Amino acid sequence: MSNITRGRAGEKLAADYLIKHGFKILETNRRFSRFCEIDIIGMDKDTLVFVEVKTRKNNKSGIPFEAVTKTKYEHIKTGLFTYLRENPQYKKYRIDAVGITLEPELKIEHLKNI
Repeated sequence: MSNITRGRAGEKLAADYLIKHGFKILETNRRFSRFCEIDIIGMDKDTLVFVEVKTRKNNKSGIPFEAVTKTKYEHIKTGLFTYLRENPQYKKYRIDAVGITLEPELKIEHLKNI
């Protein structure tokens, strides 16, 4: 499985997980620039949520959340503020991360308000 295929599969698993936990998905894979793509934009009750999804085959080279670097976080914020300018009706927002490990068994972790 290629990294792109694994990433897309992880994003689908994350979206399904979030929906099961009460999220409404508004958009997926929203590109703001060549440096910024938000994996999932959704609503958690009255809060707009920007979700970064990281998927790993296993933890041999680190846990998924370690891939959310300071630079990646800054790019997410750039997309977030662009989205808010385009959609000023949203007043409450946050950034979440979903980490997925596929082996030895499927593990999905959700960190809110990173």
